[in-house]
Amino acid sequence: MKKNRWFLRMAVLLMICGTLNMTVSLAAEAGSSGDPLVTLSYLNDTFLNTVMAKVDQKIAARNSQIVQQLGGQTITSGGAASSATFTVVALSSGQTLTGDIGCEVMLRVGTAACVSPSSPGLIDETSGGTLNNGGALVQNHLYMMTIENRGVKATAATTKLLVRGGYTIA
Repeated sequence: MKKNRWFLRMAVLLMICGTLNMTVSLAAEAGSSGDPLVTLSYLNDTFLNTVMAKVDQKIAARNSQIVQQLGGQTITSGGAASSATFTVVALSSGQTLTGDIGCEVMLRVGTAACVSPSSPGLIDETSGGTLNNGGALVQNHLYMMTIENRGVKATAATTKLLVRGGYTIA
C-alpha cells in the first residue's frame, strides 16, 4: 500500500510540473522580456531597417530646418530671391541684378558690368581685388556684394550668372 501512495504522489507532482511548464512556455512571446533571445537575421532584416528609416526621417527633418534657418528659399512672386546654393540666373541686355549684402555672383555666359553708386563696387573673391562701377566682370570669377545697392548689369543679349544669396532683378 505504501508503494502505491508514493507512486501516486509522484504522478500528481509530475502532472502539476508539466502543466506549469506548458503554461509558462505558452505565455512567453518570442523576443519579449520573457523570451529575450534575438537572432542575427532579425537584427539585420527587421530591426536595422526600422532604425535606419527613423534616422533618415530625422535627418531629412533637420536638413529642411537648417535650410529654412539659412534662408534657402526659391524665387518669390515679387522677383526677389534667396538661396543657400548657387542658382542659374539668365539676364537680357540692360537688365540689372541687385544683390543683398553677402550675395555672390559668377559670370558664366555673356558679358556684364558692375553697377555701384560708390567704390568699392564688387569684391573679386577669385583675385582678391575690387571692381568699381562700370568695370567688366571676368568669366568664372566669383564676386561678392559687401555693401547695399551693388549689382551686375547685363551687357550682352544673353547673360547667365550663378547666384548665391538674396537678389532682385530690374
